[in-house]
Amino acid sequence: MAAPRAVAGVESGAGETQLILTDSGSEEGKRPQFGTRFLTDPRQVFQHNAWDNVEWTEEQENAAKKKVLENSQPLPPEKQDEFDAKANEFWNEFYTIHENRFFKDRHWLFTEFPELVEALTLNECNTHFPGENASYRILEVGCGVGNTVFPILKTNNDPGLFVYCCDFSSTAVELVKTNPEYDPGRCFAFVQDLSDVEADYPIPDGSLDVLVLIFVLSALHPNKMQASISRLARLLKPGGMMLLRDYGRYDMAQLRFKKGRCLSENFYVRGDGTRVYFFTQDELHELFTSAGLEKVQNLVDRRLQVNRGKQLTMYRVWIQCKYRKSLQQTTETPS
Repeated sequence: MAAPRAVAGVESGAGETQLILTDSGSEEGKRPQFGTRFLTDPRQVFQHNAWDNVEWTEEQENAAKKKVLENSQPLPPEKQDEFDAKANEFWNEFYTIHENRFFKDRHWLFTEFPELVEALTLNECNTHFPGENASYRILEVGCGVGNTVFPILKTNNDPGLFVYCCDFSSTAVELVKTNPEYDPGRCFAFVQDLSDVEADYPIPDGSLDVLVLIFVLSALHPNKMQASISRLARLLKPGGMMLLRDYGRYDMAQLRFKKGRCLSENFYVRGDGTRVYFFTQDELHELFTSAGLEKVQNLVDRRLQVNRGKQLTMYRVWIQCKYRKSLQQTTETPS
């Protein structure tokens, strides 16, 4: 058998697969997993399309660092400002071209985030707003065309559930609203710029049980991430949970960027003008705890995906987090 050669794969969309997480720390317990397909004999790498719980060698880690360093010369400030100012245009164009064909529905969500199908406590907010009578409220930020929202609505039939979803792109939100599965009685879609922390949300602070961020925080400028997470934390009720899944440092998408695509350290612009940042666990932990949230889970996911036809191996790295708002907290911004 020919030796496998590793390649860097597509920049986006490849995260929409069924995944298994490996714990990089010892304090987290074992969790239910999608599978236990472990590669114990490298000669068998092309026997399956993917392998779970993949550990990197020191050589792989050093090669990834070297690759990132080679392509880390940032673009001129004026070019970076242009991509920041036109971010809305680039995402609208992306959804105009791809509509609902680019990403797959995220059916893996309910294994990784059982909070999305569990009803918790009644909400006591009396302010009039969409879903005011719901007993369990979920908001997805950066909903795209609904690949998270519609699986939640189909899987969780609790009559007390209400799902909110928002996106930076008005084109994406319109595609959600025109989807035959969109039910205004159970869902409310709206346009929202996550980085605009002064903008109002159509739901009051302290009203959400769960807030979902799936491959969306990485699209923000790093300088805007902390304020954005702190603003979102105010929407959670005491005991409410923020769930995140996003790109990890040295994911194959980061390694495939060529020179001239780097905006700043670990922050890049794709060919279509959309941007992406690659996180470490510590960076995400700092963002969440600075917003006054408590860690429930912070895991790194390393998965080896295989193209058996082309004899290629592809390494993915994601990070998954769950952070809870303290039961003793008020809805005020943490100091």
